[in-house]
Parts: sequence; structure tokens; C-alpha cells
Amino acid sequence: MDEKTLLEQLNKFTRKELSVEEVYIFPVTLCDNEIDRDNERFSRKSLDELAEKFIGVTGIFDHNPKGENQTARIFLTEVVEEERSNSLGEKYAYLKGYAYMVRTDSNADLIREIDGGIKKEVSVSCSAEKQICSVCGADRRVKPCRHVKGRKYDGKRCFFTLDDISDAYEWSFVAVPAQVCAGVTKSFEKPETPAFSRSEKEAMINRALMLKSPDGTAKKLFDCIKDALGDDELEQLCRNFSAASTVKSCDEYKM
Repeated sequence: MDEKTLLEQLNKFTRKELSVEEVYIFPVTLCDNEIDRDNERFSRKSLDELAEKFIGVTGIFDHNPKGENQTARIFLTEVVEEERSNSLGEKYAYLKGYAYMVRTDSNADLIREIDGGIKKEVSVSCSAEKQICSVCGADRRVKPCRHVKGRKYDGKRCFFTLDDISDAYEWSFVAVPAQVCAGVTKSFEKPETPAFSRSEKEAMINRALMLKSPDGTAKKLFDCIKDALGDDELEQLCRNFSAASTVKSCDEYKM
């Protein structure tokens, strides 16, 4: 997209017309239609809904809604489709936003950190009217089912598809987003997932358990059951411990 078009869209949100020298513009991948670390995903339709609702939405830090945390604003969005498929066999799609900041002395270090790839990962906060279970198809907002996210039922992994987006609250710079690919980008690339051996995964889980239960009780329990866990179960357990925990209400999602 050319510089003139970007500035025209950006200046719709300013009181005075800003020049290219006065602003810092950067692209950000907000979310996609892949299953995330929390075993949730956005439908293709919900990405279109989010694209509309995220225009004008502010960017903050760590989902902390204090005014002083406001750092940037989305002024333009688009849903991008790629030729490759996601893990469900659907055409892979992601929501791309264009954000801006007014250049000031106080945000000069943040701009350098963004350009240097230090401030990169982001997470979105929104409200979804539907949560569709992948196992039984029930909308758990209407009729809760007993299926648990991340577990397998007859070989089928349980996850929830978020649909009918009613609001977009904010997007945040975070250390570990639920969505693996969400973040500031030059161009969108799929990150490589490091491969760990079974013993390495067990060691990672043990370290996490010792942090949560210093008396060693949880670690002893894990040592008793780890040999009975399949590779997929161990992988999921490892991901659950390595991902940042996010507490969610029944209608708010931070992805």
C-alpha cells in the first residue's frame, strides 16, 4: 500500500493532518484462523468482523487499560488469505492491521525496540457471542457441553471456534501471545516450531511444576504418570505449561 493512501487513512483519526515525518507506521498481524495455544480459534467470518471492529482501536501493554499505557492506534485493517492451509485444511487467513504512533522523544526507545524486533508479539482482546465445540458442535454460550479444550475424544481434538464478534476492546504488546503468529511483521512468515525430545519436554514440565509446587508434590505425581502419557499428551501438557496463563470471563477473550 502506498504512502499517500496510508496517510489519508491515518489522518482520519487525527485532529490535524500529520505528515509522514511526524508519524511512525508499522504493520501487525493481530490474529488468524489457526488453533491457538488456548485451544481456541477464530472462524474466517469472525476475522472479517474483527477487521471492521479493530479500526480505530488503541494498542496498549499487557492488556492493562490504564490511559498511560496507550501507545499506538490501528487505522486500517485487511484480512489476508494465503495459498497454504491451516491445520484444519481451510485456507489460511490472518487479520493484518496498520498501526501508527506520533513520533515523540518519549516513544523513541519503543520505536527502536519495535524496529529491532524486541517489542514484537501482540495479543487481542475482544468479545465473541458464540463458542462452538469442535467435538459436538454445541455453542457453549447457549448449551454448555462437557468437552474439555485440548483433550481428545475418539481421536478428535477439542477446541472452540469463536464466532459472531460483538466488540473489539484493545490489542496489546505481550511477552507470550496465545496466537503463535501474532505480532509486528515486515512480511508474514510462519515461525518454525523447535523440536524437543521427550526427555527435554519432561524436564521442561518438571521445572514448571517445581515453580508452581516447590514442595515437590506435583513433580512426584508427574513422575508417576509420565511414562503412561502418549507423545501427543506430553506435547500438549508441555505447551500448556509453557504458554502464558490468561484468565477469561465468559464473554472476553485475550488471544
